[in-house]
Amino acid sequence: MAKPNPRPDVRLDDAPMEPVTCETCQQQVEVRKSTWDQTSIQWHRDAMEGCVERRASNLEDGRFPGCSALRDSVRKAAVLGQVHIVSDLLDLKDGRA
Repeated sequence: MAKPNPRPDVRLDDAPMEPVTCETCQQQVEVRKSTWDQTSIQWHRDAMEGCVERRASNLEDGRFPGCSALRDSVRKAAVLGQVHIVSDLLDLKDGRA
């Protein structure tokens, strides 16, 4: 039996990642908020090297639990409408807002 073709990932087509600058270290990342509780973050090399909390953490196993200052900056950007919430956009599109 032939293996079915995988579905293309089109999540970024309608809601691309948006830049957010951390108010603490001024490093910029790309963010996509699917809901108020779910955030995807793309770290760039300069942001990884410049993040104060990331530099201060012990990354022996390569895991970084996240930056609280960046989390606060992303939340503020969302509240101010600088970062769009995908679920809110879908509600507007469907007339549920």
